[in-house]
Amino acid sequence: MTDGTGRTTVDSATPDPTLRTVDLARTREMAYLATNVRGGTLAVGDGSSEDFTPVELLMVALAACGAIDLEHVTRKRADATGLTARVEGHKIRDEQGNRLTGLTVALDVDFPDGPEGDAARAVVPRTLRMIEERLCTVGRTVTVGDHVRYVEGRSAQA
Repeated sequence: MTDGTGRTTVDSATPDPTLRTVDLARTREMAYLATNVRGGTLAVGDGSSEDFTPVELLMVALAACGAIDLEHVTRKRADATGLTARVEGHKIRDEQGNRLTGLTVALDVDFPDGPEGDAARAVVPRTLRMIEERLCTVGRTVTVGDHVRYVEGRSAQA
């Protein structure tokens, strides 16, 4: 599998090519450091500091997944000269518990003038549909849903 840039993102410590892992460690009260298998880190907190909250990280994941997929498809025609995204949604609490509703990812992409830029702009609407319907792993997981298990111990495989 790739991350939209053509780079393999498989955890090399496991023979399962579908498995993805991240680790999270407490750094101080209500603050954590997430680490991926490539050594990247990201501060996570409860909203009392500048660190991203888990809800914000989900929103970032939706935006980044869509942006990477959009750029992956359109760069075959022209390199984007700019790409921004904004995610909006409502955090609610109801009989189903805490959750986000009404999530919308708005992607704004710019291309150079000329025929190559025109070709890239022409595929944006179709690409956005493809991102929503099948390309973005994060968005598809949220939309389709799956049971998330919280278990005690060193491995979610228990």
